[in-house]
Amino acid sequence: MNTLDISRTRNIGIIAHIDAGKTTTTERILFYCGRIHRVGEVHDGNAQMDWMAQERERGITIVAAATTASWNDHRINIIDTPGHVDFTAEVERSLRVLDGGVVVFDAVNGVEPQSETVWRQADRYSVPRIAFINKMDRRGADFGATIESIRDRLGANRVPIQMPVGFEADFEGVVDLVTMQAIRWPASGLVALEQGPIPADLEASALDARESMIEALAEFDDDIATKYLDGEDLSTAELTVALRRMTVAAQGVPVLMGSALRNKGIEPLLDAITDYLPSPLDVPPVTGINPKTGAEEQRRPAEDDPFTAIAFKIVADPHAGKLAYFRVYSGSIKPGTTVLNTAAGKRERLSRVLRMHADKREEVTEVIRYGDIMAAVGVRATNTGDTLTDPKYPLQLESITFPEPVVTIAIEPKSRGDQDKIIDALRRLSEEDPTFRISANEETGQTLIAGMGELHLEVIVDRLLREYRVGANVGRPQVSYRERPRREATGRGRFVRQTGGRGQYGDVTVELEPLPLGTGVQIERRIVGGAIPVQFIPAAERGAARRLTSGPQGMEVTDARITLVDGSYHDVDSSELAFEIAGAMAVEDALNQARTDVMEPVMSVQVVVPEDYVGDTLAGLAAKRGTIHGADMRGGSHIIAAEVPLATMFGYANELRSATQGRGTFSMEFSHYAVTQRAGAADGLLTPVS
Repeated sequence: MNTLDISRTRNIGIIAHIDAGKTTTTERILFYCGRIHRVGEVHDGNAQMDWMAQERERGITIVAAATTASWNDHRINIIDTPGHVDFTAEVERSLRVLDGGVVVFDAVNGVEPQSETVWRQADRYSVPRIAFINKMDRRGADFGATIESIRDRLGANRVPIQMPVGFEADFEGVVDLVTMQAIRWPASGLVALEQGPIPADLEASALDARESMIEALAEFDDDIATKYLDGEDLSTAELTVALRRMTVAAQGVPVLMGSALRNKGIEPLLDAITDYLPSPLDVPPVTGINPKTGAEEQRRPAEDDPFTAIAFKIVADPHAGKLAYFRVYSGSIKPGTTVLNTAAGKRERLSRVLRMHADKREEVTEVIRYGDIMAAVGVRATNTGDTLTDPKYPLQLESITFPEPVVTIAIEPKSRGDQDKIIDALRRLSEEDPTFRISANEETGQTLIAGMGELHLEVIVDRLLREYRVGANVGRPQVSYRERPRREATGRGRFVRQTGGRGQYGDVTVELEPLPLGTGVQIERRIVGGAIPVQFIPAAERGAARRLTSGPQGMEVTDARITLVDGSYHDVDSSELAFEIAGAMAVEDALNQARTDVMEPVMSVQVVVPEDYVGDTLAGLAAKRGTIHGADMRGGSHIIAAEVPLATMFGYANELRSATQGRGTFSMEFSHYAVTQRAGAADGLLTPVS
């Protein structure tokens, strides 16, 4: 299979808001490609790509799942991603390595909150994409309103290349505006499409829609513009080439439609994936830093460039050990080759390489080439975001950044004898998930776990029991507060111990300054004149970083820069340990002088309610210290956008359900941290999870 022309490879992700039909669309793609021979259904709990027990029970995608399929002599590497905001890290790491995306929208609800989130993530990585308007057969489906919401809320240059044949329950097909043919799926079930002339009553509107499509292309493509202005006819081939150029350049988004559950629209979607989305050859060279020289270097998608790949996902497999998913950007290697992990500074042998289909594996024996997405068995030092390269030609690519966790709970094993077992299991799970953190409360000794939301941590605890056979008691969810320094300060830490014989001596001075909100922590060095010997500076930095995990008010410090500026040492008594302790003492001194503000997570909230409940809903959000940003109408419902502190949102689902007689829904995602005066910690009472 690897002999396939790279130009016929597509690395794509399927992304969407929860319940837009993303996994159902993926299942149909796999069926029509012949990758699976029986269609799995999310609502029946047997979707192929939702393979975890927790996914099948809840009917949602939790982890990104990879697979490979073939369509029209093209190989399509597919990653199906979660739609729930708690698992947004899975989308982030997937988009980092993909060349194109299919964004699925619900034809009834249009652009939803997580639609906006995944769209921004795709924008951040400049991922070309096409849109698929799903659920066109549902009551209230509105193709026109959905494409307008894509333009208005996402700022996207959406270019419809189809128009519907029939509406809602009568939706039976589309008019292809490129070929000017009608495509129908006249019956339910897995039936072949029928292609033929456009119905007479749709001819005029189809010509208008085609002209709008050509006008959109003409704004981007000079060849199309010239022919259009001269009144010349444009062929199917010319329009296909122009649409591909527009999409690959991320200048526009072709829009298609269908009903994945009813098996309508999948074949044209597959054609669009192969026709319009880029191959690895269309992707610009990747840029990184040579760790030996510090110089910036590029790697082209070419066989003769050195092997360069990035690990984007880690799985702690109980049978095979650590499994690292990786994307190859340049060069080629054979399974069994030793590569350099430039982030860890260690060599790793890719003893076995696998092609994945959800949780199933196919061992690869052929050469692995640029453009491939594979998984390697046997890696030990590799973590998410690490670069793997030819040891002779090292390069460090930009890593993957993830949002900070916002919800914390205390956790302990049901059996005291399982303490080591639960810590080991939690560490393995944290290796898989960069948004899941483990820490210890220094005052109580409790183990704390933090994640992106209540569902995220609920799944973690469930996995402890199912996969690692450890029952746990957990506390009530608490907000993950942060501290931020109020002002600049200089701190000194001096650690001196003399007890006879060789002593301990470390002396460090640091400057502390607050950074803009959302910047995170930066640790820099400005040591001159050898005030601290070079071999002790990393130890001082480690101590400084460790001290930032618990500020004067007991919370993690963020949005701060620590700069090592001075110090002193002793020829005999100085050691790494002494400077690590001195670095921590210096930061503690600076924080005490600067003082800190407590920061709380603020969530972006969207509430959908019938008109009768708008007033009460607005009042309820205001009582939660919420800031209302707007209220729009869509299909008889009001959509309220607000920013609300997370601390006030626990239990809101039940509260809203009760206030609206079950007719209101809401979604929320992390927005930012803001200063608060209300940092009362939640009750740490432990409750059992069996």
